[in-house]
Amino acid sequence: MSKLKIIITGANGQLGRELAEWTTETAEIIGFGRNELDITSLPACRNIFTLHQPDVVIHCAAYTAVDKAESEPDEAFRVNASATRNVAVASREVGAKLCYISTDYVFDGTGTTPYNEYDQTNPRTVYGKSKYAGEQLVQTLHDRYYIVRTSWVFGKYGNNFVKTMLKMAGERDQLKVVADQIGSPTYTYDLSTFLIELVQTEYYGIYHASNSGICSWYDFAKAIFEDSGSNILLEPCTTADFPRPAPRPGYSVMDHSAIRSNGLNVLRPWREALNHYLKDSE
Repeated sequence: MSKLKIIITGANGQLGRELAEWTTETAEIIGFGRNELDITSLPACRNIFTLHQPDVVIHCAAYTAVDKAESEPDEAFRVNASATRNVAVASREVGAKLCYISTDYVFDGTGTTPYNEYDQTNPRTVYGKSKYAGEQLVQTLHDRYYIVRTSWVFGKYGNNFVKTMLKMAGERDQLKVVADQIGSPTYTYDLSTFLIELVQTEYYGIYHASNSGICSWYDFAKAIFEDSGSNILLEPCTTADFPRPAPRPGYSVMDHSAIRSNGLNVLRPWREALNHYLKDSE
């Protein structure tokens, strides 16, 4: 049986790099960073996809500077919407399935029960609106797509909350972390495992993928310090204590109903994932 050929966009990013360096018996994976593939150019997307003839494109490239997007809406939409259109058009033309990585920011974060895949979206930030525009373009321009919304991503590549907390622990005696934003961390290793499994199926549609269980950023930080043996004094604070240009979702827990209903593997509890990450990065 021939191997599945997968192209990864955004291969220098946190998730993209994890995927680009993934080894699997069933797939050949080729990653393209910003320098090798300019997704904002439709001819560039067409050239690369025509040359490589992928079976699947996993579109990780994105504009992710949540606060900066508020003052650069055109740039956020150019990358998250228009460039996603280019990837959708070019992948469909070569007959490749498309997996688009989206975000919990497509919801308004005012919920009190986990969001499922068909709940009403209502993005409140430029970043969330631009990612949702990308989702809509994928749905209208491609006929075989997976949209995977994820949240609170951490892993061995790129900057993330876990790395920031470990760095702070080395520099300070005490720290305040917001305790009124609730969500689910997602480990890039576990998310990659899920994505590689998903794109080998015909189970198209929208998915919510994060590690199991919920916590606040404060709980998450507490676990990071406990499990890494740090003695920093940690105090809870509120979102109001740290005003940011883009409003943060108060509640961004996502229900994994599509993963369950399609009989796919639910991601392990976030604390287990955190421990795997900490051991792996020692």
